[in-house]
Amino acid sequence: MRRAFVTVTNDLATDNRVHRTCTVLQELGYNVLLVGRVLPGSPALDRPYGTKRMRLLFSKGALFYAEYNVRLFFLLLFSPFSLVVANDLDTLLAAFLGTKLKGGLLVYDSHEYFTEVPELAARPSVRRVWLAIERWIFPKLKKVITVNDSIADAYKERYGVRPTVVRNIPMPRELGPLSTRLELGLPMDRTILIMQGSGINVQRGAEEAVLAVKELPECLLLMIGGGDAWPVLEQLVKEHDLADRVRMLPRMPYEAMMQYTRNADLGLSLDKDTNLNYRFSLPNKLFDYFRAGIPALVTDLPEVAGIVRKFDAGIILPAPEPALIAATVRAWAADATRREALRRNATFAAVSLDGQRELEALKAVFQDLG
Repeated sequence: MRRAFVTVTNDLATDNRVHRTCTVLQELGYNVLLVGRVLPGSPALDRPYGTKRMRLLFSKGALFYAEYNVRLFFLLLFSPFSLVVANDLDTLLAAFLGTKLKGGLLVYDSHEYFTEVPELAARPSVRRVWLAIERWIFPKLKKVITVNDSIADAYKERYGVRPTVVRNIPMPRELGPLSTRLELGLPMDRTILIMQGSGINVQRGAEEAVLAVKELPECLLLMIGGGDAWPVLEQLVKEHDLADRVRMLPRMPYEAMMQYTRNADLGLSLDKDTNLNYRFSLPNKLFDYFRAGIPALVTDLPEVAGIVRKFDAGIILPAPEPALIAATVRAWAADATRREALRRNATFAAVSLDGQRELEALKAVFQDLG
């Protein structure tokens, strides 16, 4: 049986895009090993394919990326495989070198416009290193996947190679019986706003969402997941005495998270237009909100706002300013007819955005490898 390594730098727990890749590879007859790392508090995994979470000495920064890639390179060097799927630029170097030495096939799945993330924009010397790696390897790649047309077009302009687009539209999944708000410990008499995701990072509007609820005593804001903005959010909640209006919940299994989402009234996706990566983003949470039957409050960025406009399934803000968020939420809450229309449209969007089509596009990429 052919063996495929799928590589990520996260702890494997909540990455649904990578899980989809692994299950597709299994269907195509590969023996799959998903490789990531273990973190403090990483939940146990129960997957139908192999997983390996490396224990690393370093958890962030240059030493982390160097250690991860060295460990991954030697894992590939001393293991049989026929295919490596490298997810994002931070795993690509080891995957590229390993496949060059061993002769296996390489598919690169770029989940974001990596060299344009704000963390690198603020550190030009570090960005130059990642850009040098990308410029060296990208033009040599035979198969590249990315998450939307905006990023695909940007890569085409930069390297003359347009990746195949496979969007993060989830397949229909059985979510189980809906828990009540009472069972989840949620208030029955409050409007519930939700922002979820494993990448709740700086410049993604989370701080502004927290500050907005200072003016919304009738609302409860749920933050579910994690990211580098998490400590800042916790401090804001404490400083502004918002513990009764903001509830921060850690990463949890998808089905458990969706219980909260299905009990919410409005989903938030408030990325700022401060860098190309966020401008072109199309986060999974938008599709999760629609799947839960709730509309979305989003910023006016091409991919996200384009989908919201197409289905009239939410509200679009020019910028994530706390006062504007609060005023928009109040206006939405006061218009019962509009609220119900947006809910219906969100449900229709979930049906219309076909995860099966994206699945078939992904299968075609791997079937094309021969």
